[in-house]
Amino acid sequence: GDLKVQIDKHESKINGMKSRRKDMSDALQEWIFRQYIVNNSLGESRSILDIFTDSGLVPPGGTGECAAPKLLDYAFRNGLKPLAMGEFWYGESPSTAVRTEGHFYPSCTSKCGPLLGYMLQGMELMKLDEIHGIPAVLYEDDDIIAVSKPSGMPSVPGLNCGPSLLDWIGSERGCSTIEPVHRLDMDTSGVMIFAKHSVAGNHIRKQFEEHTVRKTYRALLSTDGTRPVIKGESGTISIPLSPDYDERPRQKVDTKQGKEAVTEYQVDEVRENGILVTFRPLTGRTHQLRVHCAYMGFPILGDPQYGTAESQKFSAENGIAGQRLCARTLSFLHPITGAPMTLNSR
Repeated sequence: GDLKVQIDKHESKINGMKSRRKDMSDALQEWIFRQYIVNNSLGESRSILDIFTDSGLVPPGGTGECAAPKLLDYAFRNGLKPLAMGEFWYGESPSTAVRTEGHFYPSCTSKCGPLLGYMLQGMELMKLDEIHGIPAVLYEDDDIIAVSKPSGMPSVPGLNCGPSLLDWIGSERGCSTIEPVHRLDMDTSGVMIFAKHSVAGNHIRKQFEEHTVRKTYRALLSTDGTRPVIKGESGTISIPLSPDYDERPRQKVDTKQGKEAVTEYQVDEVRENGILVTFRPLTGRTHQLRVHCAYMGFPILGDPQYGTAESQKFSAENGIAGQRLCARTLSFLHPITGAPMTLNSR
């Protein structure tokens, strides 16, 4: 009994010291970020803490220590005008993500995202996003509208401030009650459904949540030629995924804490300019098809986030514009009549 009392007393003291150490560490980190002043192209300066606080965020440890903000801050403090900047990967790819040596990647969103957003204010930036094609209405009635989304157009308004498919529908149809019921990645093209009122929206969203909506995608994949692929080959890919919090919205392979991600596939054609594959995702993880393809060594042509340097070069040499991933069919029950429907993209 006395021994347990002594042990409990020591453990309580240790826990108290750990708590105090954490509070002191947090206070020190906050003080550092309050003293860490960065400049932007407008001649303004702010602390890292204030920049993140304005966005309702807490700066992660190491914020401001990356190359891009340090170089930009030096330029702005010395009256220099940056013309271009790029960051590329050097070394072997990590086991949880697809990285190719010599390939350029964007800055991380958790540390550099808010910071660079402030530092680049006042600079004329090159617009890299490009919309490939124009939207087209595939089906419409009093309850729903289905539209073919082009690659490069966001499904709904986002951070890039560019026109979204939701904006386009509202403008074209003059309807302010349009509701999105699912999403497609900005770089993915294909069929999307929107509801015209909340009853239809809730019904279709429930179908997506219960995985009763059947989806097929068509993609053109690249290959290094070392893995033989045969027309008609089919199978199932099961690789767990989780968000890469330092580089949102990227996803990463995570065999320990990742959520199950399952994709069925069939090889339709083997061409000189790529491998044409039909996919049927059985789960709906973010970037599921893109990560699965890249991790298996067959990145989707034109994929700006998971494509390799070789696949990007191949796309450029063959005049392939935009990501070659299209949501081809969507099968569901009409939210009001209950009739089975299958919509096909153009």
